[in-house]
Amino acid sequence: MSKPRQADPLFETDFVDTTRPRSAIVRWVLNDWAYALMLLLAMGGISWTTFTDHPAVGYWAFISPVFGAICIAAGWRHVFTREDRLRLVYTQALLWVAVLIAMYLSVLPEVRAVVNDNATGLALLTILALGTFLAGLQARVWRICVVGGFLAVSVPVIAWLDESALFLTLIALFLVVVGSAVWWLWRR
Repeated sequence: MSKPRQADPLFETDFVDTTRPRSAIVRWVLNDWAYALMLLLAMGGISWTTFTDHPAVGYWAFISPVFGAICIAAGWRHVFTREDRLRLVYTQALLWVAVLIAMYLSVLPEVRAVVNDNATGLALLTILALGTFLAGLQARVWRICVVGGFLAVSVPVIAWLDESALFLTLIALFLVVVGSAVWWLWRR
């Protein structure tokens, strides 16, 4: 007859968590930091392209594998067998290689001779948005699809902002003048 097993106090799971509950922002940062990183990297590329009037090809080529690694890491929890994990890795790798090839094709000298730098930057962002959305579908991670959708929506917004920069500057200047006048009258 075997002796009943005694509970080891070091491995007890019935303990009370006395730490403070985390705020919603802290939980969001801990759970979704990779998606926020994807957006920040994409916005950095957009800003670089917009302000320098240069498509920043090296930057886009750098963030594509980073996006691929994030997609693999995020999709990893949705697959459980070794075959499914291998399939996730090689399909994501192939998808992101295809994205890099499409980006490379859009910056070939023959293409750049026909298309200006702003259009090239928007094309690179469009390719990244499509790749991100498809990678999210393939990895079964809806948040990555949302990042891809956000990037896709940002393409026409950036084009509009680029075209209407003078108009927006005039509106901002008008608001500053009116605000200054109101503030000056209020102070008197």
